Amino acid sequence: MHTATAARQDDLPRGGARRARTWKALLAKPRQLLINGQWVNAASRKTFPTYNAETGEVIAHVAEGNRTDVDRAVAAARVAFKCGAWPKLADSERGALIWQLAGLVEEFAEAFAELEWLEHGESVAVARVAAVPTAIENLRRTADWAAARTISLSTSGPKLLRTAVPVGVVGQIVSWNFPLIIAVSKVAWALVSGCTLVLKPAEQSPLTALMLGELIQGVRFPKGVVNIVTGYGETAAAALAVHAGVDRLIVPDPAELWVPHDEC
Repeated sequence: MHTATAARQDDLPRGGARRARTWKALLAKPRQLLINGQWVNAASRKTFPTYNAETGEVIAHVAEGNRTDVDRAVAAARVAFKCGAWPKLADSERGALIWQLAGLVEEFAEAFAELEWLEHGESVAVARVAAVPTAIENLRRTADWAAARTISLSTSGPKLLRTAVPVGVVGQIVSWNFPLIIAVSKVAWALVSGCTLVLKPAEQSPLTALMLGELIQGVRFPKGVVNIVTGYGETAAAALAVHAGVDRLIVPDPAELWVPHDEC
């Protein structure tokens, strides 16, 4: 069984988190999909441009995933859930890995802040004091819950006992604004619950999710637990939204619509 162990910075893979130390390094070559623990090209080998929100210039080319890639990602997530150790780990073990991920996001906070500015126009100053710290805090609160299984409703009020039951494969479609906060808030709770997931970031702001994927690999989550498919809403997101292999779907809506399927 996989057990959560401390991920030392020297142990991070050369192709993983260390390559993502700056956003310039992240954009050095076309960005791929994260499927089953590997960075891979889209099945079509197509890419699409990502633009500087301020100037309109192309800053990166990102893999254009489609239905075939979504099928591959969902299949990897299904195997990781049914046959892997992830859902069988103790909450505290999953929480330990999420805590490590929070530490890496904090280490690369400046790169995330610059990407938030670059992709959707949020000022670097705001990202530094709000977006990135909030994402880190979300990860740490989730990790803390995994150990204590309670959530404080306020600083002085009662605590809420929350029980997590893994439901299977979770599809997550992220909106373009505040991409790091939104992605982290969706990913963290799915992971701590023992679910596996397929994340589809908005085509306007996919780079923060891809950098998050680099760090997830640095922490060495089991393969197939987190999969990231970039692409357009009408192709990749549409395929994920109706996929029969997805047990729960989270869409970019204030109500966080959950759409169950019969399997699992």
